Amino acid sequence: MTASLSSPDEAGAARPVVRLRPKANARAIRHGFPWVYANELVTDRRTKGLAPGTVAVLQDDARAALGTVAVNPASKIICRMLDRDAEAQIDRGWFATRLRKALALRTRLFRDPYYRLIHAEADGLPGVVIDRFGGTCVIQPNAAWAEALLHPLTEALIEVTGVKTVLKNASGRTRTLEGLDATSAVLAGTAPAGPVAVPMNGATYRADLTGGQKTGLFFDQRPNHAFAANLARGARVLDVFSHVGGFSLAALAAGAVSALAVDASAPALDLARAGAEVTGVRDRFETRQGDAFAVLSALADEGAQFDLVICDPPAFAPAKPALEAGLRAYERIARLAAPLVAENGVLGLCSCSHAADLAAFRAASARGIGRAGRRGSLLYTGFAGPDHPQLPHLAESGYLKSLFFQL
Repeated sequence: MTASLSSPDEAGAARPVVRLRPKANARAIRHGFPWVYANELVTDRRTKGLAPGTVAVLQDDARAALGTVAVNPASKIICRMLDRDAEAQIDRGWFATRLRKALALRTRLFRDPYYRLIHAEADGLPGVVIDRFGGTCVIQPNAAWAEALLHPLTEALIEVTGVKTVLKNASGRTRTLEGLDATSAVLAGTAPAGPVAVPMNGATYRADLTGGQKTGLFFDQRPNHAFAANLARGARVLDVFSHVGGFSLAALAAGAVSALAVDASAPALDLARAGAEVTGVRDRFETRQGDAFAVLSALADEGAQFDLVICDPPAFAPAKPALEAGLRAYERIARLAAPLVAENGVLGLCSCSHAADLAAFRAASARGIGRAGRRGSLLYTGFAGPDHPQLPHLAESGYLKSLFFQL
């Protein structure tokens, strides 16, 4: 395929055209699937020479336009659909339109401005994550096109939300796959001098927006924190892979008699203790730093028992090649955690691995509980909150699963 000319962009230059191979599934793209894989696109010398993030027109093999896409020849996802209109201008106004729609939804969902504002493809900005912390937004531009258009995106974000500070977080595996660097930056305003307070589920969390994990806090677990908190009154709680105390602080705010937070990160546990202090539950809160598997084994040796145990590990199966090893790790977590749950207590197990679907994760969890000699009844299946909407055509957008078993 020879890159030809299509509609001019906002600078007046002609856009390149990229074309699907005859056997590519154009129907899926017409019906809403947002990606084109490298083996589905005709890639001649000119297409391969396009700069990562180039905005182009996508055509099917019969040369019918499918829409406006961002092209990255260095990525396995060579095209990301930006707009079904092949003549759409990807400028500040285009960003503002999508941001207003996303903001309107979050304003309906939440009283306070603490949420995920943009959840990538599901909010019409593929590869882009934006979390809001009051007057500060943190952008993760995880696709080359967003990196290239970061300036108009930032301008539109300030215009629509009125935030004063915008930070860029460049951590994460996805940017590496896109050929992007790991350099974070302050895009507007002034970076917070320290952790910021985030109210959620009756607790106040402390989020490090510049040096913490991802954007500083995981908003996706909010409804699952709330479910666990409903079970926590009068309970002894164990929160494993606690990060800044997500489950444990919500449980304490709801009346848990004690909570132990376990994490490998000392800075994360420092933030958890600070959150417990602000929430007014520090006297009922303890932390333990160490490898989660080792700590679970040590607690069993100590004869520890808890009424509510939650394990929320990082992605053990971030991609399909790691699926089998990841499922074994989830099974092992369940096997080690189950003996710590008191009779008729509750075990919560979570997975943020999109490669492990709900059925596979549920089966691995059940195997682990069984191998521990326990019998579990599944009480609740939870997913990410509504500020993390799913794109029905894209299984990867439904990555988070939370299972709560009574043992």
